[in-house]
Amino acid sequence: MPSIGVVLFPGFQVMNLAPLTAFEFANLELGRDFYDVTFLSEAGGPIRTSIGMVVETEPFAEQRFDTLLVVGAITVGPAAPGLIARLRETASTARRVAATCTGAFLLAEAGLLDGRKAATHWAHAHDLRRLYPSIKVDDDRIFVSDGNVWTSAGMTAGIDLTLALVEDDLGPEMSKGIARKLVVYHRRTGGQSQFSALLELQPRSDRVQKVLAYARSNLRNDLSVEELAEAARLSPRQFSRIFRDETGQSPAKAVENLRLDAARTMLEDGRHSLDTVAQETGFADRERMRRAFLRAFGQPPQVIKRQARHLAPDVQELAEARDRTSFS
Repeated sequence: MPSIGVVLFPGFQVMNLAPLTAFEFANLELGRDFYDVTFLSEAGGPIRTSIGMVVETEPFAEQRFDTLLVVGAITVGPAAPGLIARLRETASTARRVAATCTGAFLLAEAGLLDGRKAATHWAHAHDLRRLYPSIKVDDDRIFVSDGNVWTSAGMTAGIDLTLALVEDDLGPEMSKGIARKLVVYHRRTGGQSQFSALLELQPRSDRVQKVLAYARSNLRNDLSVEELAEAARLSPRQFSRIFRDETGQSPAKAVENLRLDAARTMLEDGRHSLDTVAQETGFADRERMRRAFLRAFGQPPQVIKRQARHLAPDVQELAEARDRTSFS
């Protein structure tokens, strides 16, 4: 039975407990206690979350855990030296070590991320990189696995991490079934961006929000200023001014970002050729899409597609074969 040791500390953020549901549902699917979850803290006893909820914990002892999972907090500061020492000692005997959100800072403090790639909440990535320069921090990933150490971005990204851990143990079909029950996307790949074009725009008015929804649903269209202005029932000049005032972007730039968002999602899904992705997202051709990807991400679409590691090999090979035969 794989044992999961979940490391808690005073003031941890309660959202970090939600990913544990993936282990709970794995047990339900199997009809037996496959995973055994234990809450740990430096001295044991009740641990209060940042919102005031209390969780009972056991002290670190001589236990050995298959997986040691460290949670995160809203604010980041030095951890108790005793906790770091116990974390380092217990991690040395675990098959896997993982952290959600800013839990990466505790792994870093314990020296468990030295020379490794790691992810954390995007708002804290700069500090992680600054405080621990030996860590290769990727602030645009949902989760990262480097050897036996796994780290995730913030908040709901922890669910993607634990689904990946379940997939590592029990296979993709089990992980997919759990994701359906959790009503989450199955599953965002480790290489998927933490950011969303719509979240970045954040328009204030319903009118601009409706235009963005229209654009996202009609990416194959030209989506000229005139077309978008008509959807907003404004003149092109008035629409452009209002749109830029609310979003900080021109309509053309916003449309390109929406196309990039959709194209990246399709590429990570892995079932579509590059030509299909370019057509469906309104880039019209692969070369135009390639130039947009290089501007936005610094790498071509093919690289992002290869990062879709969750795909079954036969699906991956079929899609890549279509790309090779249609390349021009």
